[in-house]
Amino acid sequence: MPHIHYVAADGSRTELQADAGVSVMQAALMGGLPGINADCGGACQCATCHVYVDEAWTSKLPPAEDMEDALLDCTAEPRQPGSRLSCCLTMSAELDGIVVRLPAAQA
Repeated sequence: MPHIHYVAADGSRTELQADAGVSVMQAALMGGLPGINADCGGACQCATCHVYVDEAWTSKLPPAEDMEDALLDCTAEPRQPGSRLSCCLTMSAELDGIVVRLPAAQA
């Protein structure tokens, strides 16, 4: 089962397991992790599940689709090169160990 490492704005780390096919957002919600609000429930409509993917993992992800790309311009914290919506990141064996940082504004 793939693992996700979430790093809060204060530097604290939480590791959660997720079945393949589960989004990084869904895993956080199921694990009770604060910092990913997911107001739209994962419909890629609100940008409250914004995360910063660690640079070592960005090349392993598919590019953001148009809707996600547009929403990343509306996040509570500034967009950065590793910015993604966690509802659009689907876990797989290839992503085992992915590291995502949570924006302070979502804490």
